Amino acid sequence: MPRHGADSGFSGPLSAIAVAGVALGVTVMAMAVGILQGFRNDITQKMVGFGSHITLTSYANTQMYTEEPISLDTATLAQLAAHPDVRHLQAYATKGGMVKTDEQIYGIMLRGYGDDYDTTFFARQLAGGSMPHEANEVLVSTTIANKLHLSVGDKMRTYFWQGESYRPRALTVAGLYNTDLSEMDAVYCIGQLSTVQRLNDWDSSQVGGYELLVDNLNRSDEVAAQLLPLLPYDIKLTTLREAQPALFAWLDLLGANITLLLVIMAVVSAVCIVSALLIMIFEKSRTIGVLKALGANNRSVRKIFLLKGARLVAQGIVIGDAVSLVLSVVQQRWQVVSLDPENYSMTHVPVVIDPTNYLLISIGAMAVCLLALLLPLAGISHISPAQTMRVEK
Repeated sequence: MPRHGADSGFSGPLSAIAVAGVALGVTVMAMAVGILQGFRNDITQKMVGFGSHITLTSYANTQMYTEEPISLDTATLAQLAAHPDVRHLQAYATKGGMVKTDEQIYGIMLRGYGDDYDTTFFARQLAGGSMPHEANEVLVSTTIANKLHLSVGDKMRTYFWQGESYRPRALTVAGLYNTDLSEMDAVYCIGQLSTVQRLNDWDSSQVGGYELLVDNLNRSDEVAAQLLPLLPYDIKLTTLREAQPALFAWLDLLGANITLLLVIMAVVSAVCIVSALLIMIFEKSRTIGVLKALGANNRSVRKIFLLKGARLVAQGIVIGDAVSLVLSVVQQRWQVVSLDPENYSMTHVPVVIDPTNYLLISIGAMAVCLLALLLPLAGISHISPAQTMRVEK
């Protein structure tokens, strides 16, 4: 087939539309997957920061604002920490109380950590000040600080429930944090484990629970099943998915919606390229007839149009990947698209740039489009040289 005029006639602009359609489909698919992965990573990282992947507590815990202490021996702790999938193990304790100011009374949960606490998460979320290092220092969310008009260095008059009475404590605001998780930021203050132990009259070996961080969230259920036989009968083991079922149900629903979107955009891309090739075959029917009259078989003619269609698909995929990459970089750097943190627990749309995603989407789009091209290519066998030449006359 001569190269000159290959894109002439109506098939020329239609080819451009087909490339644009494939590019649009690939762009939407790549952005959708990147945004979904960004949402999933951002939300789970914040939830892990507040509650870890696996939590060990007492079965006797029945009230929200008080905990029954647990104490694991050194050998058991060593076995838990030695598991190949456990990245870190840390003790914690939680105590419910209230902060009293001249204007109002506000309920809080003081979450205390020991010297072994991994401060990476809250260090990234710091909005001012520093992490607490002294017994009566706390890290307060900007949500609580704004409601109570607190700033770094201020004293908080705090009262903690102890049976039927309260225990007063004067806590100093060492720093402010903000995670955009409204249900967490509105309640939790971060302090020292020793503070909670003294409030509860516990000794240094008694804690509210243990948090275990694992290397892979997707394997946390499997790791939990392996760790369970190492624990005493009265210790409850809870994974993050079990502790936050509504959150993961929302993420699973979001993933299902993204899957539906991928299917729709793949169909759109396939329809665009099939339409372009059909028009091209109709326009070049006389050329096909001539090629067959000169001895070309159906397979060789189909190969010509298949290569043409594959080239259009490849152009669309490259353009789509490039546009998606540019949009993702712009969003990551300048956060053009913002969100309401009250509804989405983040201030902007997170996007993950993963080369694997681009590769899989590109391969999938090419495979779907090439399979769809088999439909118009099947019509080439019905084109007769004698009929096309007689029509031209």
